[in-house]
Amino acid sequence: MRVGIASDHGGFALKEQIAELLRGAGHEVVDFGAHQLSPGDDYPDYVIPLARAVAAGTVDRGVALCGSGVGASICANKVAGVRAGLIHDVFSAHQGVEDDDMNVFSLGGQVIGPALAWELIETFLKARFSGAVRHQRRVDKVRALEEKN
Repeated sequence: MRVGIASDHGGFALKEQIAELLRGAGHEVVDFGAHQLSPGDDYPDYVIPLARAVAAGTVDRGVALCGSGVGASICANKVAGVRAGLIHDVFSAHQGVEDDDMNVFSLGGQVIGPALAWELIETFLKARFSGAVRHQRRVDKVRALEEKN
């Protein structure tokens, strides 16, 4: 799978670890930055290009990190076609994809350690949208809202 990853300084160390684990698991990783630790950087500068790549289909899924994951999630969700979730548990990591067609996974580099982060990301990447009628109806309503706005 082609996976995009992005982070500001708050998630930089975890991003670097996760990118290596993704490569080791056979995924193609597209790193949208930051490419060096810079305490003055801003997550939108990295997360928006990642979100646009997910929406355009140039990457299959995205992983967006910041200190808490909240800002990265809010930012990614501003891009039409992106369904980002702030995830800190295994159930939500797969349920968000299966029911809500989540395509960007957000988490906090200052909140979650690397072992749990990797377990959650693996779960996210293995999950598939169910396509169940009720779930598709809900996703379609979100898409319609994006088109209106």
